[in-house]
Amino acid sequence: MAFSSMTFLFGFLPAVLVVYFLLSARCRRGRNAVLLLFSLAFYAWGGIRLLPALLASCVLNWASALLAAPGKPHRKAAFGLTLALNIAMLGYFKYTGFLVTNLNALGASLTVPSIALPAGISFFAFQAIAYLTDVYRGDIPAERSLGRVTLFMAFFPQLLQGPILRYGAFAPSLTDRRETAADAAEGAVRFCFGLGKKVLLADALGQIANGAFSAGDRLTVSLAWLGAIAYTLQLYFDFSGYTDMAIGLGRVFGFSLPENFDYPYTARSASEFWRRWHRTLSFWFRDYVYIPLGGSRCTVHRQLLNLLAVWLLTGLWHGAAWNFVLWGLYYAALLIGERFLWGKVLERLPAALRHAYALVLVTIGWVLFRSSGLVQVGEMLSAMFGFAPGGVWSGETVYYLRQYGWEMLVAIPAAMPVKRWLQTALTERQRLGSRPAAVTLALAPKVLAVVLLGTSVVRLLSSTFRSFLYFQF
Repeated sequence: MAFSSMTFLFGFLPAVLVVYFLLSARCRRGRNAVLLLFSLAFYAWGGIRLLPALLASCVLNWASALLAAPGKPHRKAAFGLTLALNIAMLGYFKYTGFLVTNLNALGASLTVPSIALPAGISFFAFQAIAYLTDVYRGDIPAERSLGRVTLFMAFFPQLLQGPILRYGAFAPSLTDRRETAADAAEGAVRFCFGLGKKVLLADALGQIANGAFSAGDRLTVSLAWLGAIAYTLQLYFDFSGYTDMAIGLGRVFGFSLPENFDYPYTARSASEFWRRWHRTLSFWFRDYVYIPLGGSRCTVHRQLLNLLAVWLLTGLWHGAAWNFVLWGLYYAALLIGERFLWGKVLERLPAALRHAYALVLVTIGWVLFRSSGLVQVGEMLSAMFGFAPGGVWSGETVYYLRQYGWEMLVAIPAAMPVKRWLQTALTERQRLGSRPAAVTLALAPKVLAVVLLGTSVVRLLSSTFRSFLYFQF
């Protein structure tokens, strides 16, 4: 069930809100139970036969954390075994088919199994590993309540696409949170902005990207670049739109979920881009892979191996295909280069050149990410750099520009911190005593949110529904 579906907007969401707020605010356990039951129902909507995988992960990590806490006998064995089981479960569901296919390519004759991938397994598996590790390290106490651990892992606003939560930050809100009208209003506004990002921008830009990546012999230089730029914007508005909706829903229920994006397309290097894009994933790999491997406090040779390991795993985390492996290694090469080779030269360049450098490299990276395989990677990159089967220009490029031109025009400034700049300017004017600025600051986001909600619903009713891109990862 996607947030941008009629079922969610006019069925599931009103139901959970009514049941949740019918209970007294003092009935914290009851409200947590409502969220847990609705979260499990939300997950089961996509296939109830996949629900046992989520529940098994919750029970396993809850029980193992109790055994792996400091002071417990055999805690190292409990931690190691459960960590291996978490990785094995993720590997079985996500990578078995990929492994068998590649073994067959090497000469084996194995049947490629058909294994249904539990939605969001990459996210809840990483949350489980983080919780178990934090308990083992003594950073947080083991949670004795299975219900609280299950709600942490199954919390429906962020279950399928993150942001990736840490139990230490989430746990206090389970017992001591306040749901206020102001927070609910702010959360609703954030949700509407996210819905607009997804429905009004990402879905339209996806039409351009799909056309370019499926053009085949019709592919031109202009269409390849247009498709690559459209996908660069589509993925941002699709994923950040979901994150906005998740954070907004969390705020309505009194939870403060971590920010996952910080205007990544304003970055001036590949390194800065990854400090701004999917931040909770970057922090996860930093804290649970890179630093345990030695991080940067080791020899240069070891640092190189650590970075390669992290980015190889990052690529594989996103998908079981060679183009994701190539995408991960591509960023490993960029980050290694910026750290050890051309980083100091890059810092001395004008800001505009550094921004252009980052945008071109990120766009090329998304071509690797979006392509259906290594063959298409070669076709798209060749076309972008002048070797296109259809020449330089085509009527198809003109068609997409005319059909989706306004979405492109809106998307580019919308990917920049324009909202932040306006808020800063209005706040400063308000501080100086401007009443119109105060009124605008208070009312404009709410009015725009209502407009976005209405426009998005109309668009959903008049178009074919498409799920969020990141569901597949």
